[in-house]
Amino acid sequence: MSTKRMTYRKLALVAGVGMVGAAGACSTVSPDEMDTGLAALRADMMQEVQSGDERVSQQLGSRINSVEQRLAALEADLQEMEREFEVTVQRLEDQLRFDVPVYFGFDEAELGSNAPQILNRFASVAQSYYPEAMITVEGFTDPAGPAEYNRTLGQRRADAVREYIVQSGSLNGERVRAVSYGEDSSRLIAPGETGPGQEGWQNRRVVLVIDHQGTPPATATEEQGG
Repeated sequence: MSTKRMTYRKLALVAGVGMVGAAGACSTVSPDEMDTGLAALRADMMQEVQSGDERVSQQLGSRINSVEQRLAALEADLQEMEREFEVTVQRLEDQLRFDVPVYFGFDEAELGSNAPQILNRFASVAQSYYPEAMITVEGFTDPAGPAEYNRTLGQRRADAVREYIVQSGSLNGERVRAVSYGEDSSRLIAPGETGPGQEGWQNRRVVLVIDHQGTPPATATEEQGG
């Protein structure tokens, strides 16, 4: 029986005692008896409230500990990605931005041989900690060629990465989008460097963004499959 139901029942019992006293002279209750009954009821109610507060406090403490543990695990995985793959992770208020070493050949949108391993690790982190977050794949080019052509080329690169992490990383396709910044000068890694050939390879890339909007990492009970 819940605390609220128990309290309602006790109040009803006290009310019943008062009604008996008013209805029949043979069943009267003295003021002292009424005070004693009310004092006992008050003590019981306070005990129930304190017990409920303790349960809530314990549940909240457990939840906080769980989130802290997940945050520590997430940070450990991010640091491992940074060491193993030379990924740069920007930890923003509502986002995690991954500058990943996934580069493309001049005027190409095909994934290189090193891309799958890096993208698989990213997909694993995203699925484990932020399964409900929006993920954006940003595509970039070097400044060679017309700007409109480069926007299209950047989109092809972003689409290729999106398709891979959705199909191979089991991410929800509705939560993964691809956009192109083309040759946006404010986002060039090596301004002025361009192909053909290997020149400007740093600019032919993608950036992966997890937009979690301040939501803490999902706990184990919130993840699909446990």
